[in-house]
Amino acid sequence: MNNEESYINHDYITDYIRDVIPERVGLLNELEQYAAENHVPIVQPEVARLLSVLVNMIQPSSILEIGTAIGYSSILLAQGLKPGGKLITIERYNKMVCMARENIKRASLENTIHVIEGEAEEVLADLNGEFDFIFMDAAKGHYMEFFHQCMRMLRPKGVLVSDNVLYKGMIASDKLVIRRKKTIVKRMRDYLVAISNHPELDTAIIPIGDGLAISYRK
Repeated sequence: MNNEESYINHDYITDYIRDVIPERVGLLNELEQYAAENHVPIVQPEVARLLSVLVNMIQPSSILEIGTAIGYSSILLAQGLKPGGKLITIERYNKMVCMARENIKRASLENTIHVIEGEAEEVLADLNGEFDFIFMDAAKGHYMEFFHQCMRMLRPKGVLVSDNVLYKGMIASDKLVIRRKKTIVKRMRDYLVAISNHPELDTAIIPIGDGLAISYRK
């Protein structure tokens, strides 16, 4: 674990949790290794485990993901879909889109996962449909813009999961804020206040990974 991850929890707690999580095998393990070696941002192991538990409990018919990267979390989430379920995922970088599509094909999920290339704000504005589960893991400074579109499409009893909401601890403590990150920090704080006080949501903020918020639409 690098030093940037240690702001959320004590190193010994995070290290212990990761030690007891069974190691993944097959393609997901390969993608974890690739991400670590090439500095590709994917969900951290304890967050991946929680996502697996959530989707297997909920068994959604439809999932929307904002931020695909190499397709790691897309594949992970798709494993919890109901038979015949679909997942739509949005990614702005062409290189990542190409890699994600190849990895999804290798996972034999090309008929289940649809990757849309483009800026999330623009794609979301044009997207129609309803989703049982939405995973937000993209540009942290734009979560509020994403949120308004997500609420338009999140079904009642649906779940919205937002990753990286404590952002290396800076969201929780001004002492950790880097000057050039002040705008992102302010926007994320506003986002957390919004989802925590929204009349249609029950939200829990969980200090694992880089911070995770789970919101249930009542």
